[in-house]
Amino acid sequence: MNSIITQENMHAESNEFLSFFLGEEHYALDIMTVKEIRGYETVTKIANAPSFIKGVINLRGDIVPIIDLRIKFSVGEATYTEFTIVIMLNVCDRIVGIVVDGVSDVIKLQDEDIRPPPEFGVAFDSKYLLGLASLEEHMVILVNIESLISSDELGLFDNRATTKE
Repeated sequence: MNSIITQENMHAESNEFLSFFLGEEHYALDIMTVKEIRGYETVTKIANAPSFIKGVINLRGDIVPIIDLRIKFSVGEATYTEFTIVIMLNVCDRIVGIVVDGVSDVIKLQDEDIRPPPEFGVAFDSKYLLGLASLEEHMVILVNIESLISSDELGLFDNRATTKE
């Protein structure tokens, strides 16, 4: 049975991801969540916040929490220089910044290129993974960034505020 591939259904079957590095590992996240990419700037620290929440910044009137994924996933050295990158994301109608070692490029993957996440062998809980993909000579870990950012573990969202009484 032959299937006709049109521009419309080809788009529905492929996904674009922004790839980035944490330590030696290559990660990627849904490009549709990316608002902008910027350099690291001084943050205002929040008392009693977990070590991976570096603090907040004022981004054009929005108070934006900054999460260092290198610390959260225990990969790479958490140093802050003029080359440190922050990816600003729009997740669940909220802006959140994530610190990474470097941004690589935009990759396009077909659904069949994405393999299910393993239950072991990665730096963090597989519930935050969309899957794995082979890209040239290395594997890319696809992060379910919406699941991670909205998780109770990070505590960035007040789940009580979303329920109606």
